[in-house]
Amino acid sequence: ALLPLVEEKNNRKFLDKALEHYRDARKGLDDLAKLSDKAIHPQYLAQQISHFAADDAIFTCDVGTPTVWAARYLKMNGKRRLLGSFNHGSMANAMPQALGAQATAPGRQVIAMCGDGGFSMLMGDFLSVVQMKLPIKIVVFNNSVLGFVAMEMKAGGYLTDGTELHDTNFARIAEACGITGIRVEKAADVDGALQRAFSIDGPVLVDVVVAKEELAIPPQIKLEQAKGFSLYMLRAIISGRGDEVIELAKTNWLR
Repeated sequence: ALLPLVEEKNNRKFLDKALEHYRDARKGLDDLAKLSDKAIHPQYLAQQISHFAADDAIFTCDVGTPTVWAARYLKMNGKRRLLGSFNHGSMANAMPQALGAQATAPGRQVIAMCGDGGFSMLMGDFLSVVQMKLPIKIVVFNNSVLGFVAMEMKAGGYLTDGTELHDTNFARIAEACGITGIRVEKAADVDGALQRAFSIDGPVLVDVVVAKEELAIPPQIKLEQAKGFSLYMLRAIISGRGDEVIELAKTNWLR
């Protein structure tokens, strides 16, 4: 009844401005996801997961940087679904959510985007994959660090402490459990590993060694964050940890 009273708007100024902003932001993100001959950037890995995944795939992502990469690089199409722990912020959610999703939707491809910290926390549940015969695909973003916690400490001006993780070969652990394990250490091998994993009719774990010092840069950098990072870098150099600053620069600005 009210529809005839609604005046149609034809001014596209706001829409065009928003679309231009999106195109600029999208280009900036895509530039960070290019194949590198140096390190495996997690942006590239997430982008390729999206590229090779099924059109109706169900994705789960661990809290921390995997959530950032999933939000920025998974292309949703109305049929795909993304599950996470966005409000609660609880670690280690990706694998158990994938188990539940696969049990509920046995005919769909389910891909868990796990951090090495999150996967390690609930590794005991990994045996459920075998026992329940669930063909989930687990991709571990293995950077040997609790990445988001480390970034928060740096942004606060602190030296990282208690965030380092042992460089674990999760592919070997998968093989020991009777699951196909694929280890990827070179960027050129990412595509082939994902294609192989997604073609296997059964559970697979893809252990991808990604750049340790990759920053999930926010859309806008606040002054306090810039000051915090500057203080962190100064403290790192004074403390004899200047190699961290060099690696940070090489990974994010000299790529």
